[in-house]
Amino acid sequence: MKRTLGVCYYPEHWPREIWDEDAARMAAVGLTWVRIGEFAWKRIEPQPDVLDWTWLDDAIEVLGAAGLKVVLGTPTATPPRWVLNRHPDMLAVDAEGRPRKFGSRRHYCFSHQGYRAECRRIVTLMADRYGRNQHVAAWQTDNEYGCHETVISYSDAAGAAFRDWLAQRYQSVDALNRAWGNAFWSMDYDSFDEIDLPNLTVTEPNPAHALDFRRFSSDQVASFNRAQVEILHARTDAPLAHNYMGREIGFDHFRVGADLDIASWDSYPLGFLEDRVGADAETQRLYARQGDPDFQAFHHDLYRAVGRGRWWVMEQQPGPVNWAPHNPAPLPGMVRLWSWEAFAHGAEAVCYFRWRQAPFAQEQMHSGLLRPDSSDAPAIDEACQVAREIAAAPELAPVRAPVALIFDFDAAWAWQVQPHGQGLSYFELVFEHYRALRRQGLSIDIVAPEADIEGYRVVLAPGVMHMPDEMKSRLARSDAQVLIGPRSAARDASFSIPVPLPPAWPGLDVTVARVETLRPDLPVTLAGGGHAVRYLETLEGTAEPVLTTAAGAPVAMRSGAVTYMGGWGDDTALDRLVADLAARAGIETRKMLSGVRVRETGTERFWFNYGPDPVETPVGRLEPAGMLRERLVT
Repeated sequence: MKRTLGVCYYPEHWPREIWDEDAARMAAVGLTWVRIGEFAWKRIEPQPDVLDWTWLDDAIEVLGAAGLKVVLGTPTATPPRWVLNRHPDMLAVDAEGRPRKFGSRRHYCFSHQGYRAECRRIVTLMADRYGRNQHVAAWQTDNEYGCHETVISYSDAAGAAFRDWLAQRYQSVDALNRAWGNAFWSMDYDSFDEIDLPNLTVTEPNPAHALDFRRFSSDQVASFNRAQVEILHARTDAPLAHNYMGREIGFDHFRVGADLDIASWDSYPLGFLEDRVGADAETQRLYARQGDPDFQAFHHDLYRAVGRGRWWVMEQQPGPVNWAPHNPAPLPGMVRLWSWEAFAHGAEAVCYFRWRQAPFAQEQMHSGLLRPDSSDAPAIDEACQVAREIAAAPELAPVRAPVALIFDFDAAWAWQVQPHGQGLSYFELVFEHYRALRRQGLSIDIVAPEADIEGYRVVLAPGVMHMPDEMKSRLARSDAQVLIGPRSAARDASFSIPVPLPPAWPGLDVTVARVETLRPDLPVTLAGGGHAVRYLETLEGTAEPVLTTAAGAPVAMRSGAVTYMGGWGDDTALDRLVADLAARAGIETRKMLSGVRVRETGTERFWFNYGPDPVETPVGRLEPAGMLRERLVT
């Protein structure tokens, strides 16, 4: 697999007289890709039906003449003011009933048909003009679906579309009433027209109603994206991508990715550390200039699955950002480490955001490879180093990891609707299992709920709230050691507690008799080490106890190759559980030193040091922000 580098560029921000120099400098760095156009609708169409292609034609030609390949973005994340004037009700509406305003970005509702028509029109015009352009070698649809919490809208357009979605799903309002349990609190409806959106209710809305609204909202993102994809695929043979976000669970990325050729994501390790990781204050201090040791890797593995093996980092942080609570500079060497870690997880390309720091508007404090005065910023030297290294390095051989971790967006919404305790989230539960696997030195494939799991030796499916019988049978029939729970199979498709009680797993005599959530200051001690924290189930049945409380109550139980975990384990408990599963599956583990992580390819093992101090590893001394490569015997 050939590895390449790229950058995000905004020619409309800069005088024409510096474009040629910029392009030459990009090529000299060793960059291959330049993403442009994703926010340029107003420059392309300054007034309704008045098109100005001159500058974009010129920019594409300048970049192509320098030997660079263009990723052309559709500009639908930033509709101009005249589009809003034409469609004043196109704005998304928040949960308090307040419309969003113009003056930023992502100011549209996915359900508004008038705005969708405008998007189809501008995308068609762009695709007709550039679909066969020799320099446009890839496309990006829109930009960062869901960023700024923009998946869900409570607009009139969303309300009408949701009622239609429900009518298609349930066919009759009586079927909907039964599925939602609307006999409770006299919530029965006499027609679909009576159904409102689940906001501004006196207390919490019906959880089945809320979950279906999240499913509907996700489907709206997928259909919005598909409309652009159909236009582009008819007019270009270049691959299509979208740039997803970290810890963005508002829509099903697998559904969107099924229509695309490449998955990409936007990686901002230092910004995410405080903004999205959920790390405690000491961890934030320890990794303030490096980023969390597992957060980027988790998303690399997730988007490799979303892209069915083809994925990029479309935006890589090169220096301080502007949007986190605090915005430190990376430790020297971290831009190189982040780039190589992405390649070790199978990335085809890593593109830095951005070429030159903007001296104006919302992102003027967001660093780039160049300063606003066009002088080199610190990250450009590391980008040059990575370019030299990948040019000299052998190609990477992808390989299936021994462990699969299932990620289910529907489960994430179910946990959002009914966390059952303050601060509990599906993402964090899955991420903590991922951390535990990485602490044992394991490589992981993240997979969709319906993925083929044959060949994996360990499969983890914590917290998958709804598990269809087909999924249960597929996991039970596999040759892998399987870990489920807590809350796996806890609800049916309509968010009701099933009977027989969960997990109702073939061949596993375990019943969840009661559930409780735990205060942060009331962890339950486990015999042999570790604690159950946050969430704990009372388990009954004849299956073998694997973990018990100090008082002897079962917390994890096993029959054959299936283990049910009835609690949220802390790090020690999860380390014990993961090590046990790996040993049963015959997988060699190695306990990682703090901040050190590994990733295996078909031919090499990569070692990365996120910690602030040098460490000794089996393959040599690993400096802070350092990377080592170990050739594997094949």
